[in-house]
Amino acid sequence: MLSFVLRRLAVMAPTLVLVSMLVFSLQKLLPGDPVLAMAGEDRDPAVIAQLRERYGFNDPVPVQYLHWARQVAHGDLGMSLRTHQTVAALLAEKLPPTIELAILSLLVALVVGIPAGIASAVRKGTMTDHVANVVALSGLSIPHFWLGILLILLFSVTLRWLPAVGYVPFAGDPAGNLIAMIMPAVVVGGGLAAVLMRHTRSAMLGVLNSDYVRTARAKGLLFRAVILRHAFRNALFPIVTMSTLLFGELLGGAVLTEQVFTIPGFGKLMVDAVFNRDYAVVQGVVLCVAAAFLLLNLAADVVYMLINPRLRRPR
Repeated sequence: MLSFVLRRLAVMAPTLVLVSMLVFSLQKLLPGDPVLAMAGEDRDPAVIAQLRERYGFNDPVPVQYLHWARQVAHGDLGMSLRTHQTVAALLAEKLPPTIELAILSLLVALVVGIPAGIASAVRKGTMTDHVANVVALSGLSIPHFWLGILLILLFSVTLRWLPAVGYVPFAGDPAGNLIAMIMPAVVVGGGLAAVLMRHTRSAMLGVLNSDYVRTARAKGLLFRAVILRHAFRNALFPIVTMSTLLFGELLGGAVLTEQVFTIPGFGKLMVDAVFNRDYAVVQGVVLCVAAAFLLLNLAADVVYMLINPRLRRPR
C-alpha cells in the first residue's frame, strides 16, 4: 500500500502544476484591471506605473507565472492586492469555518442519506421507497439559500431557538459554535443527503440480487446481517467515492449558504477575490482546493483497499 500511495503522490505534482497554469492563464481573461482599483479614484499615471512595476504586471504572462510558481515552491502564496495580507494567512483564517461546515454537513448527509437509501432499496416499490424518493427529489430541488431563509424565519425569528446569522469560533465557545452551525449544516447536509440517498439506493439495488446475497439468505442468516455485512459492504465503493467528491466540493466553499448565514469561509473569500480581481487570493484558493481534491481521492482509494482485501494483493 505504501508504494501505491507514493505513486499517487508523485502523480499529484504535475496535476497541481497543470491546475496552477490553467487558473493563472484564465484569470487574466477576467474583465477589469486590479491596478486601476488599487490606484484609487484619482488614478495618477505615475502611481499606476509604479504599481504595475511593483507587482510585476509589466512582465509577460509566462514570466509572471514562473515568478509566482517559484514563490509557491518555497511556500509563499503571495500577498493580497486588496488587504495586503499574505494569502497563506487569509487561507488559514478562512479555512477552519469551511472545514467545520463541511464536516458537519457531511455527517448530516451520512446519518440521513445512507439509512434512507438502504431502506428505500430493501423496500423497493413500497410506500417507504416512494416517500424516500420524493424527499430526495425535494432535497435536490430546493435551493440552499431559500431553505436557509425559511429556517431562519422559523427557528430564529418565530421560535427564537437558534441564532439567525454569525459565526462563533470553536476555540472560544464550543457550545455557541455548534449552536450557530446547526442550521447551516442542516441546509447543506440536506442536499448532500439527497445525493447520497440516491447513490446508496442504486448501489444497494445492484447487489441485493447478487448470488452471494441469495446464498447468505439461504443459509438462514438474519436479514439485518445479510443487508449490513454482505450487501452494504459491497455497495460501499460508489458511496465512498461520492462522499469524497461531495466533501471536496464543500471545501471549495458553500457560497450561498455562507452568505446567508454570514459564515466567513472559503466561499465568501473566493467570491470577494474574483470581484476585486485579487489574483493572488484566487490562485491560492484554487490551488488549495485542487490539492484537497487530490488528497481526498487518494484517501478514497486507500479506504477501498481497507474495505476490499482483494485490492491489496500484488498484481
